[in-house]
Amino acid sequence: MAFGRLERNPGAKPMSEINMTPLIDVMLVLLVIFIIAAPLMASSLKLELPKAEAGEPTEAAATLVLAIDEQGQLYLGEQKLDAAQAQALVTQRSREAAQRDPGTEVQLRADSRVPYGRVAEVMGWVQAAGLNRIGLVTEAPAK
Repeated sequence: MAFGRLERNPGAKPMSEINMTPLIDVMLVLLVIFIIAAPLMASSLKLELPKAEAGEPTEAAATLVLAIDEQGQLYLGEQKLDAAQAQALVTQRSREAAQRDPGTEVQLRADSRVPYGRVAEVMGWVQAAGLNRIGLVTEAPAK
């Protein structure tokens, strides 16, 4: 009978590196969320559009987007226009669009609290510049 030491296997050594796989997975998920959410946050102008049952929107090749908020402030796309220069700028951009493509459609989004006179005034500027296709954007009524 031999007496000797019993050999022990040393246990697993502690891991000293960070596992990067879960971190990369989380970052990719966040990237996808931001890619999807970014276009939704782009429209910062909040309007309460009138509700009406209307036909399907047309697919015009070129569009010019105008918006009027409840205070009567005019926006060209997302750009807020100075009240003193709004008429000149809208007329100029409408003329440029008419020269590029006479079939350019103007999409006018006006808050439901805007007086009709203000909407008619803006429509007159656009028509005087040579654009005759004007679409009034509304929301579908709740069912």
